Amino acid sequence: MARINQTLGEFIIENQSEFQYSSGELSRLINSIRLAAKAVNHEVNKAGLVDITGSAGEINTQGEDQQKLDVFANDTFIRTLTNREIVCGIASEENDDFITIQGSNNDHKNKYVVLIDPLDGSSNIDVNVSVGTIFSVYRRVTPVGTPVQLKDFLQPGNLQVAAGYIVYGTSTMLVYTTGHGVNGFTLNPALGTYYLSHPNMQFPEDGNIYSVNEGNYIHFPKGIKNYIKYCQEEEGDRPYTSRYIGSLVSDIHRNMIKGGIYMYPKSSKANNGKLRLLYECNPMAFIVEQAGGRAINGDTRIMDLQPTELHQRVPFICGSKNMVDTAEEFYRADPD
Repeated sequence: MARINQTLGEFIIENQSEFQYSSGELSRLINSIRLAAKAVNHEVNKAGLVDITGSAGEINTQGEDQQKLDVFANDTFIRTLTNREIVCGIASEENDDFITIQGSNNDHKNKYVVLIDPLDGSSNIDVNVSVGTIFSVYRRVTPVGTPVQLKDFLQPGNLQVAAGYIVYGTSTMLVYTTGHGVNGFTLNPALGTYYLSHPNMQFPEDGNIYSVNEGNYIHFPKGIKNYIKYCQEEEGDRPYTSRYIGSLVSDIHRNMIKGGIYMYPKSSKANNGKLRLLYECNPMAFIVEQAGGRAINGDTRIMDLQPTELHQRVPFICGSKNMVDTAEEFYRADPD
């Protein structure tokens, strides 16, 4: 039974029996992510005091300008997961290809792969706005003892065994699921320990917040434009409140607590959307559904999509169930 102020370590140990492959490996993996997140949190909180903000002068595989903290976070998570010999492979949004990991005995005995967005919303660092980390865990499909292959990473979201995010904000929280609900843990910086602060997190079925970059409105499909107009109409409990941070973790975290919908639809500028299926949409969809919400690409469940490439982009709509249902109706009526 989850208890408020229970430590993350205690919670993991007490609940690992719920995990169908209970062998302690998943617990060690989550603990490794916890450790790396504390290191990243320390650097995020020092931003502005040391030379860690701004551009790193490199372009990542997505064609985006890498920030210094992107590089630090990426290196930290990869190093921590590699050194603990828990996973057999890692795919990061910041890397062109996946990384194969072998144990100290040059074996490939580990069973899990991790896909990670090390620092989501990092362009907000320089202006002191919340950012986050997103991670997703799958059980490999290739034989244990052999090097991982691309197909170990190109699995649909409905095969995830765990997913979570860390939000680095006014307080730092680690939120994750293993398919048995969603729980949030807040870091006590004085002790360096995460404590259960948000047990059994749930999206309200309805909400009054819509989160979308309305600067792209002119490029959206007609159905999405009509839904935004619907959100702005004065009728019943509408108009809804517009809240958009531009950091996926922060926007969805807020909407899960308060009730709302997040949208990054396709557009005439990006017909396949902008967000990455493997590093952002699948893990967030798993969390959202476990919290009673919905996640779709417009008219299809996100976690039913079959990935075809590591850095695949898709449209993304998620949040409170009734709000997503309504958005889907508008989109299906006029998807172009």
